[in-house]
Amino acid sequence: MTAPVNDPVIGAVWADVVGQPDAVETLTAATRSAAALIDGSGDASGMTHAWLFTGPPGSGRTVAARAFAATLQCTTDGIGCGQCRGCRTTFAGTHADVRVVVPEGLSISVAEMRALVQLAARRPASGRWQVVIIADADRLTEGAANALLKAVEEPPARTVFLLCAPSDHPDDVSVTIRSRCRTINLRTPSAESIAEVLQRRDGIEAELATWAASVSGGHVGRARRLATDDAARDRRASVLRIPLGLRRFADVFDCADALVKAAETDAAEVSKERDEAELDALRTAMGAGGTGKGTAAATRGAKGAEKELERRQKSRATRTQRDVLDLALVDLAGFYRDVLVTRSGSPAVLNHPDHAGQSASAAESWSPESTLARLEAVLACREALELNVKPRIAVEAMVTRLYRPM
Repeated sequence: MTAPVNDPVIGAVWADVVGQPDAVETLTAATRSAAALIDGSGDASGMTHAWLFTGPPGSGRTVAARAFAATLQCTTDGIGCGQCRGCRTTFAGTHADVRVVVPEGLSISVAEMRALVQLAARRPASGRWQVVIIADADRLTEGAANALLKAVEEPPARTVFLLCAPSDHPDDVSVTIRSRCRTINLRTPSAESIAEVLQRRDGIEAELATWAASVSGGHVGRARRLATDDAARDRRASVLRIPLGLRRFADVFDCADALVKAAETDAAEVSKERDEAELDALRTAMGAGGTGKGTAAATRGAKGAEKELERRQKSRATRTQRDVLDLALVDLAGFYRDVLVTRSGSPAVLNHPDHAGQSASAAESWSPESTLARLEAVLACREALELNVKPRIAVEAMVTRLYRPM
């Protein structure tokens, strides 16, 4: 269940933190300690300057971090009323003392982190705390992690760092940073909790919300997309046709091409409107269309700025494409997992209950060994993409193994 927003002890900002009652309780207690720390009015032992939010994709790491930031900046009851200026501006992304770092490319650079650390060292301008939220902290480069470590080791008195990562494994977050953070472990929300929030928050009808929640793999954002976007449902259906659609070797290249092109198209659609808005804003800021003294110099400067913006946009598009492709691979992996579950007779819940007939058909035709080999091929493709192998090469290698498992 979601946090009970009518509970006088729990703030309204926690309403969209789905299925995480233990985390909400811990963070609400920390908020009280934070107030005591500032006011000198009580026990402040529950508050610390650095937090690490971990959990599987879709568990709401960044949502929980932002809600915690809102409670720290809440000016009404100090537990996140959701209505005061501190809460509203934190969620709107306009609070002067709350900074959210979301990597636009494949990593967070050392230059970006150094600039952020300098800003974080300042005293709060209008809020009670200076809060820095780092989404996808597992994307920090080694240099960026070292820059952050110095700030976490010697934090300013009124600054709080909120890091979000899939896990606290050294591959995701360095041991030295992790040792200086208090960890909040989020879990995969239940399908019932996700369906409830889709109905309450997004106004989605019960039947559609229940279906989307049941096939989302516990990913709240994915469930919302499936419930509201016909194209997302079509893409999922096309991906799940692949396992039983590989009848001829020629199908290998057709399926691989369809997967990659779908990811490219999706990334282009996501990026186009934002890219154009950023370019227009940059040109306006650099004096596009202006006349008079200094115009020529400004135009030359604008060209260099545009090239840098294009570089960042290209990097962001690459990341978006790989994220979209990774979602497709997760769906594929879920199908092969369902085949193994069905073959074993386990009562475990299926990842794709609406494709139970297809997974049962595959379970009758494939041996457990060949099914496991197919699943391993999908996981190997995900790993190859993480290592920056070109998507088409990685996907074609995977689909070949799906057609003829070792």
